[in-house]
Amino acid sequence: MKFLIASDIHGSAKYCKMMIDAFYKEKADKILLLGDILYHGPRNDLPDGYAPKEVISLLNPLKEKLMCVRGNCDTEVDQMVLDFPILADYAVIPVGDKLLYLTHGHKFNPQALPPLSKGDILINGHTHIPKCENMGDFTYMNCGSVSIPKENSPHSYMTLEGDSFKWINLETGEIYISFKL
Repeated sequence: MKFLIASDIHGSAKYCKMMIDAFYKEKADKILLLGDILYHGPRNDLPDGYAPKEVISLLNPLKEKLMCVRGNCDTEVDQMVLDFPILADYAVIPVGDKLLYLTHGHKFNPQALPPLSKGDILINGHTHIPKCENMGDFTYMNCGSVSIPKENSPHSYMTLEGDSFKWINLETGEIYISFKL
């Protein structure tokens, strides 16, 4: 199974469309969205192509392909207009003998760990900064942001296929980080 992992759309229809195009180009089976889907938040400028209602209409038809966790900008009001669940604080997916712990990053992160076992992988968004770091007992990954990248990082997403992770520039399709379990 192949996953496209993305975070922090923040209501940008422009980048949501690009992410969906990447999903089909990658021939992924599921999109794992790590929160902050519709609202841009008070700390961020409006992303290019800000149109939350359009994002709703882009994502709802893909409801069977989506697995989401709640971001700090996602609310019950957002859940009322989206046809797929978005309010879980985390999701856990087994990959081989390891667990992927998927969360947004505002509650669980490298400084506030969830219940990880040695060798597990913590993946989040929230900071809008791509990462792949060996933290000793676990690996920490951040997929960056689809619409509002920070610290000169590209608009990005990740893929997971088998035991291989790739960070991909949403605008160019260039792989800029690779990691194999």
